[in-house]
Amino acid sequence: MTDKTSGEQYFTTNPNADHHFQQFDFELLDHQLHFTTDSGVFSKSTVDFGTRTMLDALSKTTIPTGKILDLGTGYGPVGISIAKAYNRKVDMVDVNERALALAKQNAQKNGVGNLTRIFQSDVYQNIDQQYAAILVNPPIRAGKQVVTAMLQEAIKYLQPGGKLIAVLQKKQGAPSAQKNMLLAFGNASVIHKNKGYYTLESTHGERSNIQ
Repeated sequence: MTDKTSGEQYFTTNPNADHHFQQFDFELLDHQLHFTTDSGVFSKSTVDFGTRTMLDALSKTTIPTGKILDLGTGYGPVGISIAKAYNRKVDMVDVNERALALAKQNAQKNGVGNLTRIFQSDVYQNIDQQYAAILVNPPIRAGKQVVTAMLQEAIKYLQPGGKLIAVLQKKQGAPSAQKNMLLAFGNASVIHKNKGYYTLESTHGERSNIQ
């Protein structure tokens, strides 16, 4: 994911930008949600197109029973919308402490505080369980090593049949990401495309394929 509206390093632990709180409403998964954002977080003025594309792709797949991990949650649009729309329990993690504080506030504001667990983790550093799905809109500007770790290490944190769902722009590495997912999982499919954004899916334990 990229943020052309800000030069902030939203993928750092403690952004030092001056606070500039904003509030806006946005419809995700057929629910009207309210978000508070701030400087130093990703896509502070609106829910970015990549995230919206990934959420739209959920109608094209089936996630098994179990908890979901929103990896790199930012101020929370993915995890909050999934908890709200599907009544699913979601763990929401990020390296950015400022983003996490907003995510906690936004989860409560949108009535899903009881369904979400929000905590700090640098990629999978503080993850100690397995999930039915991991959703990620990788921070491309954090570098290839971080993005590759998010994709290839996901298999360790998925239950059998669990799915990694990731969104990237074609011009910013979607084909390479698909190859990384294929190496880790033995399968990797493009389940949705929209304006240059590819939503990719790999399933833990499925036979080898690439589509």
